[in-house]
Amino acid sequence: MNTKTLTRWLGSAALTGALVCSMSPALAGPLHPPAPATTAPTPSAPATTSTQQEQAPPTDTGSTAGVPATDPQPSEAVETEATPLEETVAEEAGLLGARMGQGLERLLTTGDPQVPTPEEEKQELDAEAGRLQTPLTVPDTTADKPPAATVTSSMTNTSTTFRATPAFAAAAANTWMPSGIQGMDVSSHQQNVDWAGAWRQGSRFAYTKATEGTYYKNPYYNQQYNGSANVGMVRGAYHFAIPSVGSGAQEANYFVDNGGGWSADGRTLPPLLDIEYNPYPQLGNTCYNLSAGEMVTWIRDFSNTIQARTGRVPMIYSTTDWWRTCTGNTNAFGNHPLHLASYAQAPGALPNGWSAYTVWQYSSTGPFAGDSNVFNGSTADLDRFVRSGSPGASAIGAAAASSPGLGAADTPVHCGIRDGGCFQNFQNGAILWSSATGAQVSPNGPIRTAYQQSGFENGALGYPTSGQVCGIKDGGCFQNFQNGAILWSSATGAQISANSSIRTAYQQSGFETGALGYPTSGEVCGIRDGGCFQNFQRGAILWSPGTGAQVSANSPIRTAYQTSGFENGSLGYPTSGEVCGIRDGGCFQNFQRGAILWSPGTGAQVSANSPIRTAYQTSGFETGALGYPTSGEVCGIKDGGCYQNFQRGAILWSPSTGAQVSPEGPMRTAYRQSGFETGSLGYPTSGEVCGIRDGGCFQNFQRGAILWSPSTGAQVSANSPIRTAYQTSGFENGSLGYPTSGEVCGIRDGGCFQNFQRGAILWSPSTGAQVSANSPIRTAYQTSGFENGSLGYPTSGEVCGIKDGGCYQNFQRGAITWTKSTGAHPTSGVIRSKWQSTGFETGVLGYPVSDESCKSGKCTQSFQGGRIDSDQAGGAVVVRN
Repeated sequence: MNTKTLTRWLGSAALTGALVCSMSPALAGPLHPPAPATTAPTPSAPATTSTQQEQAPPTDTGSTAGVPATDPQPSEAVETEATPLEETVAEEAGLLGARMGQGLERLLTTGDPQVPTPEEEKQELDAEAGRLQTPLTVPDTTADKPPAATVTSSMTNTSTTFRATPAFAAAAANTWMPSGIQGMDVSSHQQNVDWAGAWRQGSRFAYTKATEGTYYKNPYYNQQYNGSANVGMVRGAYHFAIPSVGSGAQEANYFVDNGGGWSADGRTLPPLLDIEYNPYPQLGNTCYNLSAGEMVTWIRDFSNTIQARTGRVPMIYSTTDWWRTCTGNTNAFGNHPLHLASYAQAPGALPNGWSAYTVWQYSSTGPFAGDSNVFNGSTADLDRFVRSGSPGASAIGAAAASSPGLGAADTPVHCGIRDGGCFQNFQNGAILWSSATGAQVSPNGPIRTAYQQSGFENGALGYPTSGQVCGIKDGGCFQNFQNGAILWSSATGAQISANSSIRTAYQQSGFETGALGYPTSGEVCGIRDGGCFQNFQRGAILWSPGTGAQVSANSPIRTAYQTSGFENGSLGYPTSGEVCGIRDGGCFQNFQRGAILWSPGTGAQVSANSPIRTAYQTSGFETGALGYPTSGEVCGIKDGGCYQNFQRGAILWSPSTGAQVSPEGPMRTAYRQSGFETGSLGYPTSGEVCGIRDGGCFQNFQRGAILWSPSTGAQVSANSPIRTAYQTSGFENGSLGYPTSGEVCGIRDGGCFQNFQRGAILWSPSTGAQVSANSPIRTAYQTSGFENGSLGYPTSGEVCGIKDGGCYQNFQRGAITWTKSTGAHPTSGVIRSKWQSTGFETGVLGYPVSDESCKSGKCTQSFQGGRIDSDQAGGAVVVRN
């Protein structure tokens, strides 16, 4: 609106001067908006609790709810130059501006919230013709007095210092009123209101329009705001939002700077945001061309600014239809009081997020001037609402009435804390309320102390969702919260169990009645890999991002885990709880890098992830051949190796052999006797392999093998020329069968031998290893004295397939030849040399038929074709048959 229009409205220059001089800047009309105030006055803190009682929450005592935050009268702000958009909208708004409920009334009358009603058009013509009342200045005569509207004994008080002329008194076109405490809302459209008449009609509260957008101030604000208070009503101011003109914060500041503040005087309703149908087509559609997300952001910006400056969340005025259309039916503001517009004899459906309204605007056509409203509650509820500004006040009052143990109140109800919640302190505790949790008692005691230390409602737990419950296990108590619980017992004190994976695991374990009992600490985080833990009477729960939350109950397994270094040790975090009822009544628990196994016979032993554990797994774990571990892994043995003992054996590992099972049995006994890995065999290179010839078994090692059969037992076959010869012979499948002894060394000329089922192998440095298989030749060799006899060591194995199916074996000093018809006989010395000259068995003499015999220095040996005689001189003569 420009100066010319304003002068026209006032009628003359003289009237203009008189009016402007008698009006505060807020009443001088929509010339220019003032500059927003920099900061609100710092509120004083409510009284603290008695020194005999636990101190109130820091968030509680720091709340500004219930404390004067801003003067609801307009401030002396310096006006700034209007923007082109503000000037355009101000021109459209004219002298009267928009009013609460205008859009709904237009819908019901014209079918379009942007098309004025005939009554509006007439009023605009009156304004342009200068036929509006001069706004009157009315002082507030009720300072420091309680409002009659909230004092039952004063409900008939009708005193006032102003009475409007009949032309502008309330005209009741509609006389119907729903039951409840009646109220009204007015704007410049109602001009100077007959407040005494409204009081006599039954109105006990009123909302007065203060501002619109960032460009308009109600010229009648002073008469309406103070006049309603002077007759005993509780009153408040409202702002008609124009989101396309200013941001939420800008319009909130403009509102507070021009009458939209709040005081904890018990007479002032909370600031009211009128967010409804766009009345001006120039600004776009009914949602001001904002998306639902943009509208929600705008409302939140407005609300946050109001709360920051006044200490209270604003009440929100709207219709369910507009809310659904323009906010996407958001539920984001359910912690704000709701002023619902619905012109019917029932409020109907509520916008999303609200389960109840605080004020219902049920008519724009009477019984009261302006719009008619009803408060949802009693006179006492209205008083609490005025003082606290939250639906939580009545809930806290009801909770206090049913909790006499709290004693007298130490503070009024304070609101505007986290999530729009409220609290009130008492001699023996407090009551906290939020829209999500209701009113819950927090009595003084260890649980409340722990809650205080957690940060009250601003901490990890949020608001209480129950009262304290006592009489649980061991005389303990608990209290539930939005994000967890606090548990107390005389043995553990009060400990927080915050909502988390750890608490879920605790719940699954049975809470305090389960295996863990009560918590003995809170959750401790920031340990290895970003993990957390919480201790309990009988164990702990550990969590990491990679493993989730797992119970580590007090037991031998937990003791072994502790010894290993908990999560910082070789095992890392648990990946399961303890599992019992396995073989022999045992238990196990898995970890990131292994497991711990326990049985009554072995105790708890670590089975760390390693090649040894892999081999143990392959063997069948505790149900396999090895049974339970009887030790942990022991490393640092020969060649950097490791081993782990089990009930029925061991597993040995070295870098070059890998992990091999050494099961308990004859072969392991033989391995032990050989010196295990430090003995001649070294580390195993295979496990035991059974099912070979005659039901036998073997196991390979770095330097040999051990072979076992039922008839021979377990014998070592160490890497050596003898073993090579044994291998050449076919091992146990060859002519020798299984070893019947180990290798025996230290015999003649530094030689060695090893006996087998069907013979032996003899070795000397000069002859190498030769097989002496069971046969007539070996019998003859044995008769000759083996290596200590005349023949010495074998220099070959048995060679068969010669003449007449015969066989022979060479020795250091001779040979033994055999045929079926002649038997086995050794030949050596000069007689053998002579026999050789005849062609051995293929010559004229054929095979020996006797051994060499000597008498008086003469020797003779018989052959198939004669004999050979020798004398002391070394001569030898063939005598043919």
